[in-house]
Amino acid sequence: MHRRSLLTGMAAATLPLSLPAPALAQGAAAHTLRFIPQADVTTLDPLNTTSYGVRNHGHMCWDTLYGPDTNFTMRPQLAEGHVVEDDGLRWIFTLRPGTKFHDGTPIRAQDAIASIARWSARDTLGQTLRARTESMTALDDRRFEIRLKQRFGPMLEALGKPSSYPCFIFPERFATVDPTTPFTEVVGSGPYRFVASERLSGARVVYQRFADYVPNPNPPSLLGGAKIAHFERVEFNIITDAGTAAAAIQSGEIDWYEQVAPDLRPVLARNRDITVERVDFGGLMANLRFNHLHPPFDDVRVRRALLHSINQADFMTSIMGTDRALWSDGMGPFPRSSPLVNDEGISVLTGPRSFDAARAALREAGYANQPVTVLHPTDVVNNNTMTTVLTDALKRSGLNAESATSDWGTVLQRRGRMNPPNEGGWNALIVLFGGVDLGNPGVHPLLRANGRQAWFGWPTSPALESLRDEWLEAPDLDAQKAIARRLQAQFWQDLPFIPLGQYFVDSAWRKSISTPQKGMALPINVRRI
Repeated sequence: MHRRSLLTGMAAATLPLSLPAPALAQGAAAHTLRFIPQADVTTLDPLNTTSYGVRNHGHMCWDTLYGPDTNFTMRPQLAEGHVVEDDGLRWIFTLRPGTKFHDGTPIRAQDAIASIARWSARDTLGQTLRARTESMTALDDRRFEIRLKQRFGPMLEALGKPSSYPCFIFPERFATVDPTTPFTEVVGSGPYRFVASERLSGARVVYQRFADYVPNPNPPSLLGGAKIAHFERVEFNIITDAGTAAAAIQSGEIDWYEQVAPDLRPVLARNRDITVERVDFGGLMANLRFNHLHPPFDDVRVRRALLHSINQADFMTSIMGTDRALWSDGMGPFPRSSPLVNDEGISVLTGPRSFDAARAALREAGYANQPVTVLHPTDVVNNNTMTTVLTDALKRSGLNAESATSDWGTVLQRRGRMNPPNEGGWNALIVLFGGVDLGNPGVHPLLRANGRQAWFGWPTSPALESLRDEWLEAPDLDAQKAIARRLQAQFWQDLPFIPLGQYFVDSAWRKSISTPQKGMALPINVRRI
């Protein structure tokens, strides 16, 4: 038996803003962090959507077994550590002692097993782990084993994913709920409790410090160390109008504005009481996602026709202006931060743009003027702007496109429907993912092409799936890069989505709070100073 011990325990070493500014440093306000998130918390269950607003809500309320530090190296979080045996086919995990759920019950191995099972039915990398798992067994209250049928190298990267979807640890009674059925109560494992009585949909989400939370003993380092609740209370204030949000942070009624509208960045940067910096260096990638289940985008020739006309720079300048330090075009499926980014086949998007060529390609494909329903959220600034550009580009390309306008919460609900567009479904939408979610084929939700088990849009491509499996077996980075080039070549053939560019957004916070950790904009481990 080959045995490799990796136990790593203790390390060495719209909103009524009514409070006047002078009172904010006094009394309860000094113990409250007021935060403007990028989007509302539209569901309490973080496995119900890949929305980053809901993901961040998840990190407030729950812990994962592992998590990335500021260098994006996976470290124990709720886990104390693990041991690998049987040539990588047996993993034994140990939970940290003394940890509790918000209802006071201890966090057990049985809870972790049920949570992994629920998560692995939804997550891209989790589905691969699920297919390779022979069994999961609780050895006692703190230890459990995962026995594999086939080795799975990115085990920690899977269990420690910070995004889309994180493997949060729920109580067993919640974890056994079908993952397609969102739960409506929060019993967390993390540093903050969700305060249901103060929830105002579209306006406010409130969290209270969990007094019995036992932080990871390692120093704070993004999600791979201690998650410290320095504030008694955190308020997510939902302010969708950028001007109102900027005014609120300037007046001192808000402490932290997660994503500053680009045109307001210079205004806030001139305020001596405010810091404007980039927190998430992975940026955001915008993508045109097709629904592959229904005409016209069930026909790959119709999808490819848009390669003649889609201009990434049009989308990027519509939201970020002409400063190229803030955005990149010439993008394939991988972000600039990925070691797998390459130029294979990129000329299909960087060559001359032509709406005439797109219309000719549609005629050749036999497009019959079917309506194209584009989901259009009007209350998320960048998505709203880019969807307006998209609908216009689709029309000019010869498609009978129409915007289905709604709020963001309605878009999240509708995009999960497999019905035909005229029965509440959809044909196309713009989706935004951070670089952290798109760095390789193992985690990239939009590259998964396993039909109805895939991310919304549900593409099917045995060739892409085969190359993904090949990438998972690659012995080193050089081999991974070679496979990524072949995968990208196949990507342009099957076209599960079209990349629209990558952009970078800054955060703004008042200097009365400490600098947020870099990597992800999470209101954890910050304090008033």
